[in-house]
Amino acid sequence: MLIFAIGVCKAAMAGGQLEPVMPPPELPAATEAVGVWLLLRSFAAGCTAMTGVEAVSNGVSAFKEPVVKRAHHTLGAICAVLGILLAGIAYLTHAYGIGAMDQTQGGYQSVLSQLAGAVVGRGAHYYVAIGSVLCVLCLSANTSFVDFPRVCRLVAQDDFLPRPFAAVGRRLVFSVGIVSLSIAAGILLIVFGGITDRLIPLFAVGAFLTFTMSQLGMVAHWRRELGMARNARERHQHRASLAINLTGTVITGSSLGIIIIAKFMEGAWITIVLIPCVILLLLAVKRYYRELDSQLREDGPLDLRGMEPPVVLVVTEGWNRLTDRALNFALRLSPDVAAVHLTALAGPDVDENRQELRRQWSKDVERPAKEAGLQPPQLVLLQAPYRRIQAPYCSSSRLPRETILAV
Repeated sequence: MLIFAIGVCKAAMAGGQLEPVMPPPELPAATEAVGVWLLLRSFAAGCTAMTGVEAVSNGVSAFKEPVVKRAHHTLGAICAVLGILLAGIAYLTHAYGIGAMDQTQGGYQSVLSQLAGAVVGRGAHYYVAIGSVLCVLCLSANTSFVDFPRVCRLVAQDDFLPRPFAAVGRRLVFSVGIVSLSIAAGILLIVFGGITDRLIPLFAVGAFLTFTMSQLGMVAHWRRELGMARNARERHQHRASLAINLTGTVITGSSLGIIIIAKFMEGAWITIVLIPCVILLLLAVKRYYRELDSQLREDGPLDLRGMEPPVVLVVTEGWNRLTDRALNFALRLSPDVAAVHLTALAGPDVDENRQELRRQWSKDVERPAKEAGLQPPQLVLLQAPYRRIQAPYCSSSRLPRETILAV
């Protein structure tokens, strides 16, 4: 704002002889006359400056009471600042002879960079201004990482996205949505070579399609409210609101059509193709969850058939305190307990005394179990010649095929 004020004052005092502190690059010769097509393209490019105001509606829940009043004031302030910025840029770029440069060419400068250099030069004021622009851009980029996961959460709650999108992560944010957005943004920047001008058509089509749909939804809302109005005053208020949203629908819809036509070959076609594909993907996710829920749904009573106790499997290296406690716990769960000892696990050169283990098992395990009136746990010896623990359990035919609970 300070740079704009200085520039406007210099332009007003120059009397037609305005000298920039840092002359901007010379403008190239015009390649076409001002016509309807050029005006449409300029209108489409200018409309993208309106995108971003939706962050207020997406973040209404963050306002204090009265929520609606505070949101109105914030949206009004954003529109006022936006109008001042656009008017100031339009006036000063014309006064200083500044034009947009091709980002693919060397020595590229943004319009704001050229404008700041022309008004205050390349001193401290210039770097403060450009630094402030960088901060604003970082903050504006943050709104996507706040709002996109919230939208994904709402969609996932209706089963049109995978349900992890609705789950809060360890940092109390919707981590899946944030990570997905980060990956998608990185891919777009890589594909388009980091040139943001090429990304504007993709964003503009989606944003103005959203604007048009939201305005159309409000038209349907006020028509419904108009039919339930209780007196003439309410009908008058609803008609006024209906007229405002209907006007907004026509304006944003027209803007959307102009953007699609003017920016079609510059990348707008990608969004037009991608949106139906995304809708089909959402419907496929919804169909998957509908089929999954139908398979999991059980309206009958609890099935108590086949309530035999499970076979409890205790893996043991030998008779020790750990095996003692494991067998005690296993016998509380089921009378059918099997202890498995793997042989040759330490290698073929290690001699294991299997007979000693069986003798000790018979003395310290089977005899006390019989005296207590319990079925003695059986000892199963399995070969593990390849020193793999899980392989003998999966391939052995000596273990029962019923449900096994490992302890």
